[in-house]
Amino acid sequence: MTQAVGVPSKRRRRLSPTLSGYIARQYLMWYLGFLFGLVGVIVLVSTVDRLDRLANKDAPLTVVYEMVFLKLPFLSQEVMPFTLLFAGLACFWRLTRSHELVVTRAAGISVWQILIPVLGVALLVGVLTVTVLNPVASVLLGRFEQLEAKYIHNQSSTLSVSRQGLWLRQADPDGQSVIHARRVTGTSMTLHDVIIFRFADRDRFVGRIDAARAVLRPGAWQVFEAWVSSPGTRARFAERLEIPTELTREKILDSFAPPETISFWNLPGFIELLENAGFSATRHKLQLHRLLATPLLFAAIILLAVSFSLRPQRRGRVGLVIFGGALTGFLLYFVSNLVFALGLSGKIPVVLAAWTPAGITLMLGIAILLHLEDG
Repeated sequence: MTQAVGVPSKRRRRLSPTLSGYIARQYLMWYLGFLFGLVGVIVLVSTVDRLDRLANKDAPLTVVYEMVFLKLPFLSQEVMPFTLLFAGLACFWRLTRSHELVVTRAAGISVWQILIPVLGVALLVGVLTVTVLNPVASVLLGRFEQLEAKYIHNQSSTLSVSRQGLWLRQADPDGQSVIHARRVTGTSMTLHDVIIFRFADRDRFVGRIDAARAVLRPGAWQVFEAWVSSPGTRARFAERLEIPTELTREKILDSFAPPETISFWNLPGFIELLENAGFSATRHKLQLHRLLATPLLFAAIILLAVSFSLRPQRRGRVGLVIFGGALTGFLLYFVSNLVFALGLSGKIPVVLAAWTPAGITLMLGIAILLHLEDG
């Protein structure tokens, strides 16, 4: 009986659950270590910044610490990609240095199999960031914005949008006005089907104006086809009125709740409200798609980290390779901001702007891994 002679093929083995759990735990420990470290730095820097900004304001020290705490979840969410990147670089560099990764690959397990548990952790972190951390951070950030407006910016006007239309409060020389409009033409800042409630001494009702429309001009609202009424008097008709205001189109748009202060779960409904009221929802659409792309971005960051820390010892340039990975991460951060700015300005579609950073990172990581993986 003859035996065929040939070159034995390199067989791949399946990654055992024990080894998968070990790799996942190693990465998770590095991730938590970097997360707590970066959060500590954020707390120190934020505290110093708040103390400096509120130094000349009439604000108690407790407000400083409250503002730091309220903004902490949002800032932690913002540094999450860097935390994942640094944790991936450190984890796989340590596994390679201890030859654990070398032995694992020599046993017939590919780098793609080794990546499965780490990618699972990254995807889980991404999903939890979007569905749990983001709603908490948005609520706390909304409270932070209120305190900042009160103690730093001294804002005297607020704006909200509901299914019944637009509500706007502005300060007047003798009190305040509450303006309601069914819909708005955002480009010219024209309010339609307007009702203006006027108050003196903050809460004493002094009159009401019902008008077909009101147009914002420099220094005043121009109200057209208005019925003016006040307690104890007969309503009178005015073809045109002017109501003094310090508001501008920019101030009104800035009064909207920033996209970061709206929970992921509430963003779709808020976008619909904005569009029904006649305002642009570009910023909020971009925020929604950024959040949807977060798990994919986190997984792509892991591929990028592994590609820069897979074989540092063989080439003898550990520090250079790790530095290259970190530098690439920062470059992607700036490129992401540039793409987001293009999306906000309308130069490129919002969906493309939101998903491009994750797509570029994913393709770059896969390309480098395919080049490094020898089988």
